[in-house]
Amino acid sequence: MKKIGIIAKNIPAAHKAAQKLSSGLTKKGRLVLIDEVTARAIKAQGHDRETIASRADMIVVLGGDGTLLSVARLVCAAKRGVRILGVNLGSLGFLAELSQNELHDHLEQAIAGKLAAEERMMLTVSVVREGKRIARYTVLNDAVINKGALARMVGLDVLVDGGRLTTIRADGLIVATPTAYSLSAGGPIIHPMIHCFVLTPICPHTLSNRPIALPDTSVVAVKLVTQSEDVALTLDGQIGYALKQNDIIEIRKSHYRVKLIKHPSKDYYEILRTKLKWGE
Repeated sequence: MKKIGIIAKNIPAAHKAAQKLSSGLTKKGRLVLIDEVTARAIKAQGHDRETIASRADMIVVLGGDGTLLSVARLVCAAKRGVRILGVNLGSLGFLAELSQNELHDHLEQAIAGKLAAEERMMLTVSVVREGKRIARYTVLNDAVINKGALARMVGLDVLVDGGRLTTIRADGLIVATPTAYSLSAGGPIIHPMIHCFVLTPICPHTLSNRPIALPDTSVVAVKLVTQSEDVALTLDGQIGYALKQNDIIEIRKSHYRVKLIKHPSKDYYEILRTKLKWGE
């Protein structure tokens, strides 16, 4: 791999790491493509993120899961199978598995394609209003229908593959891939290689409304049946879209998968134990 993209979180620690990484790669004859914000911070030539996603052979993400989620959507939009190497500079880092200290020990292996990569499923989320698809997104983690701070509970009709599942009265609903951990809402931890996604009600009015895992072949349609001016669709926790009564949110498995380079020595369970502090 000769063209290496660097996309960093807009914080000093990530800028410093990007500068060091860029310098080392350049000395080894690689073409380095740095995102514009980071490039301005370190006084280098920058490129917009869409260009990096469309040109790079591999992208190193310096930040945390939030930064990686945004890059995953860019790669999907570019319709490319470029690998992503996540380096965790944040507080949790389920997706960005490598630490900054581990990066330089394993970077050359990653560039040489010697580190394994997992293909993670993504979701295609559409908003249908009065029979017309007015918005469409592809996300890695989740699509969340949630009410505002002052709004009442929302009513949601949920259909799976055209058949009625239930009507939920709740603060909202999370539809998540196995890469998302809706733990605070009572959702399960799911191994990322299990082919499914999970519907988790947020603070449901009826306690029998529990999370349900569905096969990744399912098509979910969620209709907002209550009238409210303060209900939104949030995608990967980063994109918001205001909803209206009778809007339908359609969710299905995307045709695209994102390739995340795995930690070279730690398996999923070790990372899980470490991040959730099990046994401490």
